[in-house]
Amino acid sequence: MTPNAASASSGPSRRSFLASTAVATAAVAGGMPLLAACGGSDSGSKDGTTSGKSAKKLLPAYVASNVVSPDIPSKNGSAMGFTGKLDLAGLKTSVPKKLGKGSRVKIMSPFWGTPPKGDNPYYTTMNDLIGVDIAWQNQDGNTYDEKLGAVLASSDLPDVVVIPSWNMGGKIPSAIISKFADLGPYLSGDAIKKYPNLAAIPSGAWQYSIFGGKLRGLPQPAPSVPGIVPFYRKDVFDKEGYELPKSPDEFLALAKEITRPRAKVWACDDMKWAAFEFFGVLSGSEKPLGWNLADGKMVYRVETEEYLEALEWVRKLYAAGVVHPDAKAANQGTAGDRFTAGQVLMYNQNISDWWGKMAEQAGQNADFRISGMDIFGADGGDPTLWAGSPAGIFAFVNKKASKTVVEDILAAANVTAAPYGTKEYMLTNYGVEGTHYTVKDGVPTKNDKGNQEVLNAYVMLASPAPTIAHPDLPDIAKEQVEWQQRMGAFTKKSTFWGMQITEPARYTNLSNDFEQLEDDVVRGRKKISDVQQAVSDWKKQGGDKLRDWYQKLHDTNGSAQ
Repeated sequence: MTPNAASASSGPSRRSFLASTAVATAAVAGGMPLLAACGGSDSGSKDGTTSGKSAKKLLPAYVASNVVSPDIPSKNGSAMGFTGKLDLAGLKTSVPKKLGKGSRVKIMSPFWGTPPKGDNPYYTTMNDLIGVDIAWQNQDGNTYDEKLGAVLASSDLPDVVVIPSWNMGGKIPSAIISKFADLGPYLSGDAIKKYPNLAAIPSGAWQYSIFGGKLRGLPQPAPSVPGIVPFYRKDVFDKEGYELPKSPDEFLALAKEITRPRAKVWACDDMKWAAFEFFGVLSGSEKPLGWNLADGKMVYRVETEEYLEALEWVRKLYAAGVVHPDAKAANQGTAGDRFTAGQVLMYNQNISDWWGKMAEQAGQNADFRISGMDIFGADGGDPTLWAGSPAGIFAFVNKKASKTVVEDILAAANVTAAPYGTKEYMLTNYGVEGTHYTVKDGVPTKNDKGNQEVLNAYVMLASPAPTIAHPDLPDIAKEQVEWQQRMGAFTKKSTFWGMQITEPARYTNLSNDFEQLEDDVVRGRKKISDVQQAVSDWKKQGGDKLRDWYQKLHDTNGSAQ
């Protein structure tokens, strides 16, 4: 975790999450059967979803937090923003009474970095505040898929398992349904009021935590605004007088103007993610969001003209020589490093890089300035953006856990979901003052011990409503939230937004090869016609049958609109 980290919850894809500072900012940021038309009851087939009246019966009551008021309220699906200095003396208390009863709880979670020793001051202080003896079983986040599969296949599960949405492929959803507890009796309706910080989590995040007809997940809520930002070097743009492009054609023309290979300057890195936004392509990070009912027909993202147009545009960037050559190799360095080095002036990444790069460069390049360009439409007009999932990471409780253990886990989650500006939030995200961080002029700064111990653990259990706050760089927090609010005005919810859908197992890997094909096409190794052929094969191999399945799902459940 980087110094001064606060929260910017969002739902990036697995690749963008691992390649950015999203881990550092992630925390800052009763049983109804499955519907009969979608696979039968909870004891039978596991595919389908729960929506409408059935879902509402499972949802916790929403009670907005009034402990702290944001400087910038949420709007158009954005995070809320805090843009002032931090006043430690003015921190609020959101958990006045210790709810934990002293259980020993084992939690398995992905971890990026070197895990600290289990008896470190951060863990012991958090456990004392919660009243629960939590032992972390941290696993390498880069290979978490492998460990997760093995653990879920065994009969010896930890009390809690954290599962990011990008690790939910294959048989994982079925394992979630069969292995983890129904939290409905503890949280549905007014029951959640025992845990006020959990009650302040938006209802959309809770609905997305329904698996197999029961409320099973503790969510990390995310803004509905797309999380990928087309970044540019504002300091260089201002110096050189470059004007921000307002269409794909203007982007390409500007890219040609910027690129000077002899000076080792290229306009951009791989821009595929941004291209999908420019051309209005349905989300691809989670399969249900890739489906949409348009003009009475159920359509998958790879079948659309927008998808082909986006790939063709990125292919033109590569063909024009305006993309850094290391991006073409795809395994040479990182786009972010090339950006800070001034070798590329535009790249796309998770919104957390806005603060991450500014904080990283603060002591190295005083003139460095990153900013995000507004997303434009394919014709130069307003864009069509698609909402991301309302939550991106979940913690699940072992089905065999006793009532006391479940309640102690919820007591812990109620602390980690405390809002920004509270004592519980500071301890969860920064550790112990003096031991893990110091505060000067209202800016908390982690020391080496803080960077070693206060990361990737308690923040993974549950999070508050999406929040962006950077006491060290309040202007960046303001820019991030305002960008989200502008883009949120053009963001739509696709047909299955907010529904946690489990596809029939025979279809789960059907579209796995498209990402590699996309990368090959934009780099000139394959052709657009190869994509069209792959789409034709996808239809024959089950895509058309999967379309029928989604159509039936919609006919039974309706949509998120």
